[in-house]
Amino acid sequence: MAFSAVTVIPFYNHPSTIGAMVEGVLRAGLPCIVVNDGSSADGAAVLDALAHRHGERVQVMHLAHNQGKGAAMMTGLRAALGQGYTHAVQIDADGQHRTDEIARFVDAARAQPLAMVCGAPRYDASVPKGRLYARYFTHVWVWINTLSLDIEDSMCGMRVYPLAETIRLFDQARLGRRMEFDTEVLVRLHWRGVPMRTLRTPVVYPQDGISHFQLWRDNVLISGMHARLFAGMLVRSPWLLARRLRRAVSA
Repeated sequence: MAFSAVTVIPFYNHPSTIGAMVEGVLRAGLPCIVVNDGSSADGAAVLDALAHRHGERVQVMHLAHNQGKGAAMMTGLRAALGQGYTHAVQIDADGQHRTDEIARFVDAARAQPLAMVCGAPRYDASVPKGRLYARYFTHVWVWINTLSLDIEDSMCGMRVYPLAETIRLFDQARLGRRMEFDTEVLVRLHWRGVPMRTLRTPVVYPQDGISHFQLWRDNVLISGMHARLFAGMLVRSPWLLARRLRRAVSA
């Protein structure tokens, strides 16, 4: 199947930034699927106006109630594969990521179509130091749970999925549906042998100042996700170590 890419944007009440993000995606030459994760009526109306303005280039999918970022992404990625796309660019709705980086990510995916192309943040001064340091907790657990350093950053919301293998994973494993999704999907794809390619990309903190991270709920979900992955790593560790050895010998 010939390489073809679409952008998927999970959306939950970021009406002030989504217009610029969609415009940037279209300037990058890609169509766009925006998944409305149960936003307010005002947020949904903004999306419908964008779809009306841009026609077939912008699709909006409305979830009846808020299910979480992971659920929105899984909905959008399944739709993308069903429409015949081979790859999907994920980019967040809040303005953290630069849409002029999309072409570079797509080029990397086109060069390595079986790989997962993962963004790794290059922050400016807007990053809250607490969040910056907290990310390393997840980084360390990801390195433990993959027995490798292949995934430099598992939390960046800009990435490119190879759709066939990603949807196969969705069909065969139960993944977290909220903020834990971004990390869990990468670890599980790595376990399945999907190559990981990292691109450094600029990240700024949201233009509208809105974060939907729920401190207690999402930290509990993320901690549970790390525990599940650790148990999964122990079961897979002989195979993961053997794979590392094969790579070292062939290098």
